Amino acid sequence: MPHRYDCPLRWADLNAAGHVDHCVVVDYLQEARVELLTSQPAPLGVMLDEGVLVTAHHVEYLEQVFAGPVPLRIDLWVDQVGGARFSISYRLSDVSGPEPRLVARARTFLVSYDLRAGAMRRLTAEERQQLTAMAEPPVELSPLPRPGVLPADAHRASARTRWSEMDVYGHVNNVKFFDYVSEARNLLLAAVTGLDPAAPGTPEVGWVVARQDLDYLLPIDFRRAPYEVRTAVEQVGRSSARLAAEIVDPDDGRRFARAVSVVVRVDPGTGRSTPWTDDERTALGR
Repeated sequence: MPHRYDCPLRWADLNAAGHVDHCVVVDYLQEARVELLTSQPAPLGVMLDEGVLVTAHHVEYLEQVFAGPVPLRIDLWVDQVGGARFSISYRLSDVSGPEPRLVARARTFLVSYDLRAGAMRRLTAEERQQLTAMAEPPVELSPLPRPGVLPADAHRASARTRWSEMDVYGHVNNVKFFDYVSEARNLLLAAVTGLDPAAPGTPEVGWVVARQDLDYLLPIDFRRAPYEVRTAVEQVGRSSARLAAEIVDPDDGRRFARAVSVVVRVDPGTGRSTPWTDDERTALGR
């Protein structure tokens, strides 16, 4: 049976378009996941103290979420258990109306980690038993291709870390990787289409993120020098576009994460998709 977590919403969770930002949804996943693990008896209940790392997130955004007094309902469960790895599925529902409204679904992939040794470790028999007891089939997500090799002329944006972004393990929290990718993607889309949802006034059109996968390759440490996010458009549809991104060290080329996302052009007044103009489609395809 899935674990249920009622996630409080904050006004600070809203973006320039007036709804909960897609990056904040990933933060909700983290809150629910921490609640699931820490609510269990030992050894699972203290597993976060020993070390658990996120290796990937797959997120599908179905409808917009708005702030209000009613918490967002998150049902989550373990969906796969391996030797050192396990994964969790989620369904997020808005229950503020007469009927629950499914707004997002996702999967998180994790690995058990030995903080003292600085290395991945195998799950203990007790941990595996507890995780397996909660296992159910994974949530179904729309398929998304893995990101391809970025071209040499990919868009480049600086990403400077903030001290508040560090987690208890001393690295940038996994949620904040989505912020870096989002900021770079918005800069690219605004530059090539002229659509900027954050610009003063209400834009006649904008875009929303419909689907996003992110793989974590290396931890990001706090430093004064900025990292870099490289982004490129991989495919353009009638009203959507698929983009690939990498977070890298511009000095030595190390890759910290790679991501692929699908954005959909929408009419903010109706929330419905609307086709790219010919000029926008041409600009995105360059």
